Amino acid sequence: MNDRSTFNPGATVNAVAGELFKQAASEGRDALNAAELEKFVASFGAALAEGTPGGVDLRIELNNTREFGIVITAGQGGIDAQLDRDNFRKDRASVSASVELTDAADFLGLFRRTLAYRKMAALAQRDGRRPPDQVLEFCFGLMLGLAREYSAANPQAPFVLRTLELDSVQFNKKPTVGSARFEFGAPVAGRLPRPVHKIDKLIHPQSIGIIGVSATSMNFGRIILKNLMGSGYPKEKLTILRPGETEIDGVRCVESLKALDHKLDLLIVAVAADAVYGLVDEIIETDAVESVMLIPGSLGETAKSREPAAALAARINAAHGRPDGGPIFLGANCLGVVSHPGGYDSWFIPLERLPKPQKKPERNSVMLSQSGAFMITRLSQNPWLDPRFMLALGNQTDLTHGDMLGFFAERPDIETIGVYIEGFKDGDGLDFAKAVRKAVVSGKQVVVYKSGRTEAGAGGVMGHTASIAGDPVLFESVLRQAGAIVADDFNTFDDLFYIAGALHHKTVGKRIGAISGAGFEAVGMADSIVSETFALDMGVLEDATVKRVEEILAAKRLDALVEVRNPIDINPGADDEAHLLITQAFLDDPNIDAVVVGLDPTAPSIRALESSTLRPGFDLSDPKGTVHLMPPLVERNDKPVIGIVDGGVLYDAMAARLMDQGVCVFRNCGRGTRALVRYVEARLNADAIKNRNQ
Repeated sequence: MNDRSTFNPGATVNAVAGELFKQAASEGRDALNAAELEKFVASFGAALAEGTPGGVDLRIELNNTREFGIVITAGQGGIDAQLDRDNFRKDRASVSASVELTDAADFLGLFRRTLAYRKMAALAQRDGRRPPDQVLEFCFGLMLGLAREYSAANPQAPFVLRTLELDSVQFNKKPTVGSARFEFGAPVAGRLPRPVHKIDKLIHPQSIGIIGVSATSMNFGRIILKNLMGSGYPKEKLTILRPGETEIDGVRCVESLKALDHKLDLLIVAVAADAVYGLVDEIIETDAVESVMLIPGSLGETAKSREPAAALAARINAAHGRPDGGPIFLGANCLGVVSHPGGYDSWFIPLERLPKPQKKPERNSVMLSQSGAFMITRLSQNPWLDPRFMLALGNQTDLTHGDMLGFFAERPDIETIGVYIEGFKDGDGLDFAKAVRKAVVSGKQVVVYKSGRTEAGAGGVMGHTASIAGDPVLFESVLRQAGAIVADDFNTFDDLFYIAGALHHKTVGKRIGAISGAGFEAVGMADSIVSETFALDMGVLEDATVKRVEEILAAKRLDALVEVRNPIDINPGADDEAHLLITQAFLDDPNIDAVVVGLDPTAPSIRALESSTLRPGFDLSDPKGTVHLMPPLVERNDKPVIGIVDGGVLYDAMAARLMDQGVCVFRNCGRGTRALVRYVEARLNADAIKNRNQ
């Protein structure tokens, strides 16, 4: 009989699994047979048998994924597990989490979202039994303990779990498992850690070298040189590596790396792809550079180049075993870096094609992207994103998403991080998820978009930066659980990255107030407060707020036309002041956590035009206009305010003036409200993560 004070069921399960692994391995197998599976299932008090007809079938899995290491997944089992997950809303069929970033109670919280849990809870309530939480938490705890014991992260593990699948699991008088599969393997060594502290040399270089600058034509290297000088980087800190030249555009030239008289913080490589291999060997051999930017493409993106590119990556990795960690490499197939604090722009896009005016008093975000073109188009269309740093990772020959996010997660000058991902290197998804968690716990926000969400899209990714796309549902589930804000498409990424930067210092809650002089817009806001996984509430106005708004409307002679409620249509006759006085009244109500206000630019009473021929002076220059009154209102209130400027090009100037002054503005009510829903959900999730980790 076991002494319950010392009995550890998890240790028993792990020990049994270890013995079964040894037995199977001694016979040359990497999977347990039927008898071994029955013994393993019995180790945690269950039987390998059919469950009760009409019971709720669960499927609980541990899978050692290429990107995230071991992931736990739970959801519908039996025949329901064979249904296409596209038939279900998000988190209803199953949920997943990184084993290293969850515990039994946390994962149970995720599992409560599934239909399987809701069925179990409903049956328990019908039969007068307790909810299934205790037995589920116990089961998840056993699975997580087993995963950690036989994980690549455990240096003592003689074997590594590959797959454990328990299907048609039921919890009746005795737990039953309808079918099981258990596979394992030998541990595999990973890459050496990169010396990520040298990223500081990359973004704040005190010396930059360039190789590949033409003396006679405007090639990529020459454009990069022009951009460096055009962005204000001092010529005396630049060096061009080009034999036979003494200077180009006033910048001194040297023959080679060996001819340098000092170690470079950064070397930008803009030569043909076939010249990169020998050059990288020279960089490693001479130890003349701290960080390297590899601009050329075609390294690992085609079938012909994959083998030599892999060998190149192996040589770079080996150099990280040196005492100083060796040089770090950004790219290949890399657009480059824009570092405002570092005072340089190395993109090969001419400055005249993509001006980068400062749109924030203090830049406090960073954008990391596997695709340089993604950053170009985002910034061109949305200059108010205004990152402090923008780095293109390209093929991740060396530096990875996890390396970069881990570095910026610790920087006090960064509050919001936007990331575009095509694929992870082996194991880097877990490093990235850990970095997300570290960033969130330290009060930062991480907005992520991953491409390759369809089979056709995944094929395009492989052709672009030699990445493997992975399962998008697993990607989203793991990263949301880590604390990231995961976008579904380009527009959603833009909206979430923007709203995260604009509202970072505001206090969020679930109760919203909606105001507009257009009836459709007020209703549209209310219709947009629900997402697949979360919903805001329409706050109930206090009597004092209702009276205050009625007084404002009476003063504006609109009281006979408007009924005070939430959402409220304040009539097209409401002027700028009426909009903002009512917004302030809503903000002062303790039952309202955020306000979305339609600013009605097309209404005749709003000062929304750059100039008015009908009413000269009744325009953006009028100090009684919204562009003058709204910024201080936003600044003095701790609650979020979203302004909606729904109109065409005539009203671009109004929106721009407001955004330049820090007002969060969207160009239609549905898009703005939906962004707020997603943002509030993520912020509340981040708050819960921080509370658990304090």
